[in-house]
Amino acid sequence: QVQLVESGGGLVQTGGSLTLSCTAPSPIFALNAGAWYRQTPGKQRELVASITPVSKTTYSDAAKGRFAVSRNIGNTIIYLQMNDLKPEDTAVYYCSAALAGYSGRGTQVTVSS
Repeated sequence: QVQLVESGGGLVQTGGSLTLSCTAPSPIFALNAGAWYRQTPGKQRELVASITPVSKTTYSDAAKGRFAVSRNIGNTIIYLQMNDLKPEDTAVYYCSAALAGYSGRGTQVTVSS
């Protein structure tokens, strides 16, 4: 699979914010939906948010009201703005454009209590 590059993860306190970025080598998000997933040890990877080429967005119940997914004008980056972070948001966050065969290696988000 062609690699996407996630960035923006880190350590933040409860209630803090982070913005993750997922950068593609070409404007794939013009024609392909992009998605953010997260995974913690021993658990299945779960969908957090997705955005379609026409900017239709979907969110997990855990993400609704706190996270926002968007993309840049050039359709090479999708973002995940995360607000009011909680310790249970701690995970490795991955992005993908699965139908196009793109995925990333993830970025760690750690929320301290």
